[in-house]
Amino acid sequence: MTGAPVRPDPAAVAQTAKRLKALYTAVVYDVMDELGLPHQCLDLAIAPLDRSLQVAGPAYTVMASPDVRERDEMPANSKLADFGVFTQMYEGCVVVVGAAGERQSGIWGELMSNASRARGATGVVIDGGIRDGRLVREIDGLSVFARYTSPIESLRRSRIHDIEVPISMAGTLTSQVRVDPGDWVFGDEDGVLVIPEDALDEVLAKSEEAKDTEDKVRQEVQAGVPVIDVYNKYGRL
Repeated sequence: MTGAPVRPDPAAVAQTAKRLKALYTAVVYDVMDELGLPHQCLDLAIAPLDRSLQVAGPAYTVMASPDVRERDEMPANSKLADFGVFTQMYEGCVVVVGAAGERQSGIWGELMSNASRARGATGVVIDGGIRDGRLVREIDGLSVFARYTSPIESLRRSRIHDIEVPISMAGTLTSQVRVDPGDWVFGDEDGVLVIPEDALDEVLAKSEEAKDTEDKVRQEVQAGVPVIDVYNKYGRL
């Protein structure tokens, strides 16, 4: 018999999220590219409901797909019984939903978003649609990124089948990006990156170093130092 999953320390999650949010996806992507992780950017159509939003946290994965069946046709699923999709969420997690190409309905909505926030989630990233966009934007402390908004109900169109398993999200430079539970998700108005859990510490440290360098480059360029001199000095532009 397996026990409850081990969850990360909430304080450590909050501190890491704060460090990521002090960065921007472009500089983190550059570091990941240099480290041999170029294919971790989700499809650029997955965007924040408000351009000012950032999202950062460990992935709480949700697997969904098109499904035309009625509720009473679905086989029993102990993981999802009694709204199990919410019960395993934890403080600081980001709900990451792979919709397997369903492109019409809103598989997530305002009530589900509120329920997620109440369980500690700080973000939702959906490779698909969300309903109730205006109401979702009003939820304090929750950043939502989606492919589109839709008024269409998901029943008989799409359905959640599993949680906390590896899922596939559409990528930008590759057709699929694998997201494992606990991988880190970082997004802003430029896009959403998936940082493998075992690469997080190195990516974060090198990204902070790169940002420090870019800050110096910016200051010197703004001060009128010739661009070629700045580039020769720092090797970045």
